[in-house]
Amino acid sequence: MTYHSRYPAISDLKARARRRIPHFVWEYLDSATGVEATQRRNRTQLDQVLFNPSILHGEFKPDLSTTLLGHTHPLPIGIAPVGMSGLIWPGAEQMLARTAAAENIPYALSTVASQLPEDVGPHAGPHAWFQLYPPRDPGIRDDLLKRARDSGFTAIVLTVDVPVASRRERQTRGGLTQPPKLTPRLAMQAAQCPAWLNGIRKTGMPRLRLMESYSDVKGTLPSNEHVGYLLRTSPDWDYFKALRDAWDGPLIVKGVSLPEDAARLTAQGADVIWVSNHAGRQFDGGPATIETLPQVRAATDLPVIFDSGIEGGLDVLRALALGADFVMLGRAFHYGVAALGEPGAAHVLDILRQDMISNMGQLGIRTLADLAGRLRKPPQIS
Repeated sequence: MTYHSRYPAISDLKARARRRIPHFVWEYLDSATGVEATQRRNRTQLDQVLFNPSILHGEFKPDLSTTLLGHTHPLPIGIAPVGMSGLIWPGAEQMLARTAAAENIPYALSTVASQLPEDVGPHAGPHAWFQLYPPRDPGIRDDLLKRARDSGFTAIVLTVDVPVASRRERQTRGGLTQPPKLTPRLAMQAAQCPAWLNGIRKTGMPRLRLMESYSDVKGTLPSNEHVGYLLRTSPDWDYFKALRDAWDGPLIVKGVSLPEDAARLTAQGADVIWVSNHAGRQFDGGPATIETLPQVRAATDLPVIFDSGIEGGLDVLRALALGADFVMLGRAFHYGVAALGEPGAAHVLDILRQDMISNMGQLGIRTLADLAGRLRKPPQIS
């Protein structure tokens, strides 16, 4: 029996993941902030993007390849940064890095990962990106950049949509602290997930090892007020310029939603614009990412990355049709590793690949560049 026969969709992996990880970990992975309206909006607004199927095109095999930052990838898909991946599944950072290297796609390691860049970079292949939560101290910033470069990371992803900590009420109610500690309540949840618990016993309870190497903060903190928040700043345009001067490789800016910001970033030296609303985890009163994508696309001639709300290959095609050059997924790959271990990440990619091929066949298009021509109309996204 193949993975496709048992888990044909990412939703199947999500359901299995929920059974295999403790409830407090699930709340960390799956939650947003507020009443989670933005998270729902990401989904409902993607569903408003429709295509016109087209017939009588004969047999063909669609070409899913694309080029980003001078590199050709077999799919327009990469693995987005997720903090504390090793909490979601023990060893997840290395698992995802190895999958990305084997599949020739980008993998972005979070500043607040449970593993150090030195321990992950060698696994990630030539398309390793380091996601930067901007440190307040320029000395820490420069040391992080050096460590990332020395570990094989070739691009920096500056996240700009976390100027302050979000509330994340559901995550807080789950009881997670930083560093994580198994209180009696959480230990009871962990005991019901033996595969997860056995993995944690081998790897140790995950910590924000990179951030802790720059801090002498002791004790536990709420999960949305951890040591990473204590060290980071809310960047401004001067910070962006200083980072641009300090890093001589590709600089990707993640969390853009306004076209005027995209235009200014283009003028001031960004290499890629990443349209994202942090999957609804930061602010509950904004538009869906797919709503902001066309305006950002029109404001820049740089490559545009998209995330937030993607649940299958059809969603990837929707984002590409509305102007994205590349799509990154975070939760989906973590559902995969939590459900099946390391093979789960490759299975997520295969689900997306097969879904894209199927839908492109229905549309009668051979290349990703043909997608926009099959849009039913300029989507009336409310």
